[in-house]
Amino acid sequence: MSEAEDAVMPPLDRLKQLLDAQQVKLGVHIRKMNSPGSPVYRYGENIWPAATILVTSFAGTALVHYYLGGAILAVGCWWWLSKVQPRIRDGVFERATAWALQSDEHFDALWAKGVLSLYAELPDGRKFAAARRDDWRGFARLVFRETNSAKDAA
Repeated sequence: MSEAEDAVMPPLDRLKQLLDAQQVKLGVHIRKMNSPGSPVYRYGENIWPAATILVTSFAGTALVHYYLGGAILAVGCWWWLSKVQPRIRDGVFERATAWALQSDEHFDALWAKGVLSLYAELPDGRKFAAARRDDWRGFARLVFRETNSAKDAA
């Protein structure tokens, strides 16, 4: 790609290209994005499993014995931590990434809140990271330029 084409490429498109080539990794603060008010938060995936565990545990305690209620609660907590939480985490990451990469405004809003971070390891071994205080556009420009100059030199 020529320098003229590089100069007119929008920063978000440049970043998408780097992400697709796996030259940059995008980090998402899952806890902030999996909170009410977030554009990717889903009430159902967070509330219904926990409510089901608690109601079943209370029912087991009331109808049979508190040992059964405790066992249901223990198994429910194991199920929540080992099966439900990883699925929720992956879903929040995918939805947040897709939402952030829709437009510059979305990416800027999440970047300003400190939800996103970027990481790159260049072909020469140097490592760069960028978070809220850094300029993500400058980061994408730098990594894009460095990776392209490494390709040209090879």
